Amino acid sequence: MKLRKQVTVCGGAIFCVAVFSLYLMLDRVQHDPARRQSILQNRIEQLEQLLEENHQIISHIKDSVMELTDTGAVSPSGHLPFRSANGSWVLPFDGRPTFLAVKPQDCQFAVGNRGQADVQMLDVYSLLKFDNPDGGVWKQGFDITYEPDEWDNEPLQVFVVPHSHNDPGWVKTFDKYFTDQTQHILNNMVVKLAEDPRRKFIWSEISFFSKWWETADIHKQEAVRKLILGGQLEIVTGGWVMTDEANVHYFAMIDQLIEGHQWLERNLGITPRSGWAVDPFGHSATMPYLLKRANLTSMLIQRVHYSIKKHFASTRSLEFMWRQAWDTGANTDIFCHMMPFYSYDVPHTCGPDPKICCQFDFKRLPGGRINCPWKVPPKTVVEANIAERAHLLLDQYRKKSKLYRSKVLLVPLGDDFRYDKALEWDQQYINYQKLFDYMNTHPEMHVQAQFGTLTDYFNAVYKAHSIPQGSRPPEYPVLSGDFFAYADREDHYWTGYFTSRPFYKSLDRVIESHLRGAEILYSLAVANARHAGMEGRYPVSDYALLVDARRSVGLFQHHDAITGTAKENVVIDYGTRRATQDSLPQRTLIELDPAGPRYVVLFNPVEQERLCAVTVLVNTVRVRILTEDGQTVPVQLSAQWSSASQMSATFMARLPPLGLAVFHLYDSPDSPMTLRSDTLLRLPGRSVTARAGDPLPVRSQQADAQTFYISSQSLTLGFSGTTGLLESIKRKDDPREVKVQMQFMVYGTRPSKDKSGAYLFLPDGKAKPYNQKEPPVVRVVEGPLFSEVVAHYQHFQQTIRIHNVPGVDGLSVEITTMVDIRDQTNKELAMRLVTDIQSGDVFYTDLNGFQMQPRRHYLKLPLQANFYPMPSQAYIQDSHHRLTLHTAQSLGVSSLESGQLEVIMDRRLMQDDNRGLGQGLKDNKKTANRFRLLLERRSTGNKMTDSGTTSFPSILSHMTDAVLNHEVLALPVLPKRRGIPPLQTFAPLKSLLPCDFHLLNMRSIQSQQDPHSPSPYTALILHRLGLDCGLEVQNLGFNCTTTQGQLNVSGLFKNLDLQLLQPMSLTLMHSSTPLANDSTISLDPMEISAFKLKLR
Repeated sequence: MKLRKQVTVCGGAIFCVAVFSLYLMLDRVQHDPARRQSILQNRIEQLEQLLEENHQIISHIKDSVMELTDTGAVSPSGHLPFRSANGSWVLPFDGRPTFLAVKPQDCQFAVGNRGQADVQMLDVYSLLKFDNPDGGVWKQGFDITYEPDEWDNEPLQVFVVPHSHNDPGWVKTFDKYFTDQTQHILNNMVVKLAEDPRRKFIWSEISFFSKWWETADIHKQEAVRKLILGGQLEIVTGGWVMTDEANVHYFAMIDQLIEGHQWLERNLGITPRSGWAVDPFGHSATMPYLLKRANLTSMLIQRVHYSIKKHFASTRSLEFMWRQAWDTGANTDIFCHMMPFYSYDVPHTCGPDPKICCQFDFKRLPGGRINCPWKVPPKTVVEANIAERAHLLLDQYRKKSKLYRSKVLLVPLGDDFRYDKALEWDQQYINYQKLFDYMNTHPEMHVQAQFGTLTDYFNAVYKAHSIPQGSRPPEYPVLSGDFFAYADREDHYWTGYFTSRPFYKSLDRVIESHLRGAEILYSLAVANARHAGMEGRYPVSDYALLVDARRSVGLFQHHDAITGTAKENVVIDYGTRRATQDSLPQRTLIELDPAGPRYVVLFNPVEQERLCAVTVLVNTVRVRILTEDGQTVPVQLSAQWSSASQMSATFMARLPPLGLAVFHLYDSPDSPMTLRSDTLLRLPGRSVTARAGDPLPVRSQQADAQTFYISSQSLTLGFSGTTGLLESIKRKDDPREVKVQMQFMVYGTRPSKDKSGAYLFLPDGKAKPYNQKEPPVVRVVEGPLFSEVVAHYQHFQQTIRIHNVPGVDGLSVEITTMVDIRDQTNKELAMRLVTDIQSGDVFYTDLNGFQMQPRRHYLKLPLQANFYPMPSQAYIQDSHHRLTLHTAQSLGVSSLESGQLEVIMDRRLMQDDNRGLGQGLKDNKKTANRFRLLLERRSTGNKMTDSGTTSFPSILSHMTDAVLNHEVLALPVLPKRRGIPPLQTFAPLKSLLPCDFHLLNMRSIQSQQDPHSPSPYTALILHRLGLDCGLEVQNLGFNCTTTQGQLNVSGLFKNLDLQLLQPMSLTLMHSSTPLANDSTISLDPMEISAFKLKLR
């Protein structure tokens, strides 16, 4: 069930299985004379398409940029890489002009008008004092009063919603929770709900539910279907887990939602209506969008900053329509209910006074294992006390209802892993039913109370306003923005978990990229097999591996998993049970020998053509690399510092979108295109002796304080002579050198009682500069394809590399920081960028890799409150430049001064922070944090168009994010004794995908009969990106065209016929009328849409 052995399986086996079965199958399809002709045919089609596009370009010439790959000079020998007079490397001319044709209309979205929200979270932050006065019984709120006759004309409707919050791993592992508690909760549920049709219950986590279902007998399964049909049991949200919302990437948020919904559709035939998120630590605006796209009508959230809850309660804005900040109308609105008090447990859900509410948690009756901390225990409801008890409870209900606009009240009744014993079912349901019966038979109380499901509550709200489900009730506010950062009391901000256990945050994203790649290749392989009439020969049994991988990735999105807030043994359980979980995937050594070539298959998971530098490990310097059609490619050899017998061979590859390309590696003494890196060690002090060891020469010199530089055809970087860290970036086309200074800082934690832990960041003041006694050893590597500077410090090693290739790969700076703080105590290591960009107090962070959210640094808030999650990027900007830090793993980020960006890299904390975990963070691993730093210049005459509530990356920034998150996968072919393996380039796309489209997934849909084999259908999930066109566009290295959101799906895939094109809801539960197969689909900017395809 867990990311156990599947981690590497999913990354490796599925991948290889998908790739090689695809190969063998394609090979059978393609061994025919017609193949050459079809290639010619394709070339002609491409030419015709290019001509057509050229017509468009000429008409848009003033809005488009046309660039040729700039070679800068002609080499004396004609085609070899060589060093020009100014010291820069010149590569063989790639010779492919590339163009950019972004239609002006596709730039309008970023500057257009927005649908106005009544409540903008940025404004709420500006408005609030964030003070914390004592509010009386409701500590963080205020006294609530009411007039006794308020309900005379319209009685109060109360829905008490029993629930049990089941964490798929936290202080126990998933399996241990299931065995100890979850299975008993669900077994008892079947029996106890059946005893009285008025009883209700809600359930959320499908990971647990599906495990229970598999062991339940046919009678239990039937009983569950009956309970659901009768409205007694409701599945809420219905995701595989109740996902974290800060660190997760939208690919995985959607994937775990699909996995849960597909399971529900197949086993129970139901579609969830309402979202339930009581435990994620802060809430993202991406979630309401995804739920809306999945056709849910309402949602509930709970963990929101106590000052914001109080403000919303005082303005009766706790229920609102949540709208995307970028929405131009009201299309994204979804009805949202925010719980008003401290927690989702019983003491904090019946009303404002926990001392009273606790008396109505009948699991805490005297004699049980838990009691009420307020020292007044519950009493069993009997004839003698029922009047007093009912009036006491109704008083709480009435007070709570004063915070909302309708006379319908939601009262959750539950807590973590509740209802695991039959006794508790009886205690809660029997006592509450007595109270309801009493209230409902006393008309002078003006109340109608009952058990309900979450949707029962929402439906009653809509009915009270006489509006359709999911509509906006009159006068209810519209809100846009998000709910980070979360504080539950005092200055206890939950901003530590944005970084906690970064090793696993990083591993998660690698596996997600592998899973997406495997899904896409699998779907294409099965479709190609069908097309060739070879269905029977394709191993569909691989599908079970994909299902396992989906579920492992889904489980890790849980709000105690990716967050880094589970116990150490649970973390290991989420990881693998093998040694591989101690390190990220390693490159495989390709052993060359003179007897014959080795082959490597490269997979490009990005949906655009990719020109990039790829690195493989080889055992000799005598390496020559050829493309499939026999062209020798430039190779740069560099030392593998961990091993004397291995070399890194970096070569330039042009790869088809979502395609596979084969390269041949020879052991060859004569390879003029293979060049060795020039390595210089800058050593501190006098002891300047480096072994000028073969096979790769190393020079050394004594370090001095003078700035030194490395450069490529696009960038020149300056480094400090003393620290070896980045100082400046200069773009080739920009006369100005921009200060971008890298610093490392250290935070401690408070000396007093409350200290930082897995959840909380409670620093002991501002960060102090990291320092070590000895100056660092700095390694400078230069060569034709890349140059890099590596600075070795005691607790980290930072590599800054630039690629000397045209296009996306060469336009940003690659940063890898290997962090190891295992010998530290209560320390957090931060990487800070200090620039001269005049960004003021504004910075931008992404939400879930889906959208950008403007942030402001507030002095009125404590330092830790100014940190936000950074799943994929953060940027600062002024009227001249934008500097974006793209990240390959989620980390906490802030901008504490104008011109700064700061990222927490890792945290080692020796104590628990009193949020139930009972442990500190002491299981740190050596972790590689990977980034791309992109400096962009604003086009002249293009002022910043950001409205203050929205902002969008440029096309180059979107592509940089894609190449960082979806690295090229190099898959060495196992050495065979005889013959050339029948491998060929596989380029699945027949036409270009518009470059503002991201192919989020192509997911084979499971068969209704057998969940472990695929149906003939595939889900195509597309996201149209929002673009900021106000930044100068450079040569992207591929042909980039936009089409105003239009796409012809039937013309997209080569050699495949489209037999069904059906728009679906995001999780494939609701379908629209199928479109004609040759239809053009249309997406608005930012829209995510799903389609059911039948390809063969």
